[in-house]
Amino acid sequence: MHEITLYGRQGCHLCDDARAVIAKVAAELGVRWTEVDIDSSAELREKYNDMIPVTLVDGVQHDFWRVSEERLRAALGG
Repeated sequence: MHEITLYGRQGCHLCDDARAVIAKVAAELGVRWTEVDIDSSAELREKYNDMIPVTLVDGVQHDFWRVSEERLRAALGG
């Protein structure tokens, strides 16, 4: 079973766009996804601040800045 993780923050319009794509694809394919606010940790802020939103599939970085619905589907086998 695949899992998607979205690293982002509140007030980020690209994160809002990514969230919409991820929610749609995850719902259609029955994939679990979680979201992590990078402002919850200095380490996460340092690592991802200039790249958000960052999408991981099964713990491996998949996309950043923009989420491609087609690439996400392909990575999930859908």
